[in-house]
Amino acid sequence: MVMDGGQGMVETVAGGEDAPRPPALRADFLNTGPGPAADLDYAMDSPDRFINRELSWLSFNDRVLREADDRRHPLLERLRFVAISGSNLDEFYTVRVAGLRELVNEGVTRTSVDGLTPAQQLDRIDADCRVLMDGQQSRWAGLRVEMEEAGIVLVERGDLTPDDREWLDAKFMDDVFPVLSPLAIDPAHPFPFVPSKALSLALQLVQRGGEAEIDALLIIPQQLDRYMRLPDLEGSDGGPQGGGRQGLIRFIALEDMIALSLDRVFPGYDVLGSGLFRVLRDSDIEIEEEAEDLVREFETALKRRRRGEVIRLKMGSETPESLRDWICREMGVTEREVVYADGVVGVSDLDQMIVDDLPDLRWRNYTPRRPERLTDFDNDCFAAIRHKDFLLHHPYETFDVVVAYLRQAARDPDVLAIKQTLYRTSAQSPIVEALCEAAELGKQVTALVELKARFDEAANIVQARQLERAGAQVVYGFIDWKTHAKMSSVVRREGGRLVTYTHYGTGNYHPITAKLYTDLSFFTADKTLARDAARVFNYVTGYAEPRDLEKVSISPIGMKARILALLEEEAAHARAGRPAQVWAKLNSIMETEVIDALYRASQAGVRIDLIIRGICGVRPGVKGLSENIRVKSVVGRYLEHSRIVCFGRGEGLPGENASVFISSADWMDRNLNRRVETLCPIENPTVKRQILQQVMAANLRDEANTWVMNGDGTYVHEDGQNGESGFDCHEFFMKYPSISGRGRVGYADAPLLTGEGE
Repeated sequence: MVMDGGQGMVETVAGGEDAPRPPALRADFLNTGPGPAADLDYAMDSPDRFINRELSWLSFNDRVLREADDRRHPLLERLRFVAISGSNLDEFYTVRVAGLRELVNEGVTRTSVDGLTPAQQLDRIDADCRVLMDGQQSRWAGLRVEMEEAGIVLVERGDLTPDDREWLDAKFMDDVFPVLSPLAIDPAHPFPFVPSKALSLALQLVQRGGEAEIDALLIIPQQLDRYMRLPDLEGSDGGPQGGGRQGLIRFIALEDMIALSLDRVFPGYDVLGSGLFRVLRDSDIEIEEEAEDLVREFETALKRRRRGEVIRLKMGSETPESLRDWICREMGVTEREVVYADGVVGVSDLDQMIVDDLPDLRWRNYTPRRPERLTDFDNDCFAAIRHKDFLLHHPYETFDVVVAYLRQAARDPDVLAIKQTLYRTSAQSPIVEALCEAAELGKQVTALVELKARFDEAANIVQARQLERAGAQVVYGFIDWKTHAKMSSVVRREGGRLVTYTHYGTGNYHPITAKLYTDLSFFTADKTLARDAARVFNYVTGYAEPRDLEKVSISPIGMKARILALLEEEAAHARAGRPAQVWAKLNSIMETEVIDALYRASQAGVRIDLIIRGICGVRPGVKGLSENIRVKSVVGRYLEHSRIVCFGRGEGLPGENASVFISSADWMDRNLNRRVETLCPIENPTVKRQILQQVMAANLRDEANTWVMNGDGTYVHEDGQNGESGFDCHEFFMKYPSISGRGRVGYADAPLLTGEGE
């Protein structure tokens, strides 16, 4: 046994994969009672039993923002949380708010499942968002002071030295002036189109020595960095947290740099007034159901998106009233759609001031592990999978293994065929490169590219055409449904027979996000799971509905029915007096039939622990409704993204008889009813133990990153005892290896969590 410095007791496992199983972590991750809604009356036939989807998402983004208050995080990572909250809110407006506004404009009064009309939702959203945006500004103001103390300064124009001005003048002429297009606005020069998220500078100018006034506009190209780093100034000690650095790190905002050089942009004119503003436009896409060429239809839709209606206009509070009126009139927005920022316009850009110079102000570097299993088999992925199923836990285990698996398949002369789903991937994707190489070498390559992956549509079109040129068969899936399943199949000739190696994942085939998101990659040579994967691929490529799936469930055909049946099975165990327990880790849950099934299971006595990162429509701990349901949200260094569901089956959790699944699907209406998703059972004992007693146990045990949900929809941070930092699941996973990736000898420190020391 080892004591992990305030992290509780852990038991290490040695002696290979068949070592005895140590006891597991107790499931009671909360010791508190039900939250404030425990005494409220929410009936099973009342819409109040659900929490509004949009308001729940805003609550999640508020939790992200509040991470900026946690001084256990390094300073610049706290700044990153502010920027992330800004980027999140931008997308929320361009997609969710845009959709609601369209419903209001069309006169739709149909209520959501929680009983609110679109207009009522917009009113609530507007109020909550204004509080959220005020919170962003206040946190930025506080962090700015702390950054200055640490030696990172955002310089105002009045604080520039003569040398700074000389340097900025040269920099402006070399790197900014060539891409600026000054626009005088008059009847001959109408107000231009302003792209979504672009910063623009509105100006009132007067001719020097004359009386002629003009209104003008500078749309700042989005390709330019918002914050320009100035030459460092030597300081006395580089700040209290300078990490030994002897100079000040200084930035200047691009709009201030431009303002200093307006006489070069508009020579002969003086500035009477100016204001910075930024617009967000409707970014949703509608596709004609009868589109004959889906690629061309998407290309047209992307052009429409770029010219979508303005959903929100944000401008600096110091903007003169005459300029405010002019901008609003020309942009066609009402006062309701305008937000005045008493601070920075464009919070999402603040992460550009996160520098590498001061490592003490960043998360410590972490290099993902490579499973020892692969080393044992000389990095032969197929030999390692053939030996036994194994599970990678990203980002703690490297995503490079997934890339290596496909590269090996591409170059292996015994590999005959590769089938691959692609929902999101990187711009220069090694996955796509491997598939192209395989096709060029004569292998049968089928790539299922989802064009409807929001904000990645254009990139996916480019990569689809790249695959087609290489000779791959490219399929775009269903017009009505997104194909969100994460699967890869490799068919290989071995000893006169065909063997299929299959990868089921919870996240995208994206090497960049795999370093930031926690996800699971399951590799198996199981014949049944291979046949099921083939049937799912055939369903999407040939519309052949799979009626004979053996182990895997898919939406929109049978996954929801299976989930409901498993919940009812647990309820039956509870009614019979047997242990009954459910663990679920998801990004979001809002599907009403599933939520009602959870309520019924709770009322039957099933103990339900939900780890829901974002949207949660469930009210936990409500007397008579959900007394046995508890909900937590884990928000920290990494973005929790893996989807896991565990059922005790009459023995409680964890247990040898438990049913364990990984999935590509959240429990949302879209995922269970309008997407192609997979729910894959985990039956290998070692992998099952890893999920139950490492992944789920650590998430359930976490305190450092945990927000506990109350029945009224509010969240409270779960702090450690006596004000100390509690158990941190991210730190645990970075420190200890996963058990299914161990080699023949086994790690000496591959732990399973225990309930001791709590």
